[in-house]
Amino acid sequence: MHDFPFRAGLIAWLFVATVSISITRSIATEPPNNALTAIDVLLLPDSTMVKLAKEANDQLREVYPEGFALDATHRPHITLLQRYVRTKDLESVYTAVKQVFNREQPYGWELEATGYYYLNFDNTGLAGIVIRPTPQLLKLQQAVIEAVAPYAEPNGTAAAYVTSPENPDINEPTLNYVNTFIPERNGVNFNPHVTVGVGPLDFVEKMKAAPFNKTKFTVAGAAVFQLGDNGTAQKQLWAWSIPTAR
Repeated sequence: MHDFPFRAGLIAWLFVATVSISITRSIATEPPNNALTAIDVLLLPDSTMVKLAKEANDQLREVYPEGFALDATHRPHITLLQRYVRTKDLESVYTAVKQVFNREQPYGWELEATGYYYLNFDNTGLAGIVIRPTPQLLKLQQAVIEAVAPYAEPNGTAAAYVTSPENPDINEPTLNYVNTFIPERNGVNFNPHVTVGVGPLDFVEKMKAAPFNKTKFTVAGAAVFQLGDNGTAQKQLWAWSIPTAR
């Protein structure tokens, strides 16, 4: 009977400690209110385009081995929108984007690759395969822009991207590219493309000028990725579930 106060006190202490640990863990796992994530709302191409992109990537890496390979962390894709969004609102972003894809149904759309282009990123050429813009693509992009707009913020930093201890930095052209995507790369300025890698400026200029066999392919999926350096689709955050009844 005399140990009742001790037991009661111990139980109370354990309760307080458990609640404290739970709150601490919750705070540690929840992102800060001002945290941003750099996202890419994108379309995934079929195997025809993936093969074409990897062939171009092989050419680039022959002359510029330090360039990135197209792999699981550098997926060939067609960007619809790149933006900084509030990390705490990511689930709402996925819901909003899902509604757009469910309505527009881009799976199976036929698109056409028409040639190469490149951007000067830190004195290297970031090369891509140009996709002919279509009314469907322009409409889809605008719908995605409007869906994501309520959750977007400007001026993201490297903290918004996928980085690693070995590669902790994001180059300035990438930061600026995402920050200015709207209004510089939508509507009449939309340049749909599949990024294929980086190489010396003179080499990518020759790729752009060389004859190109126009190639048709189809849309195989859609997703939201977190961006890495050079605007690569580094980490899949969400994927559209393709409707089975088509």
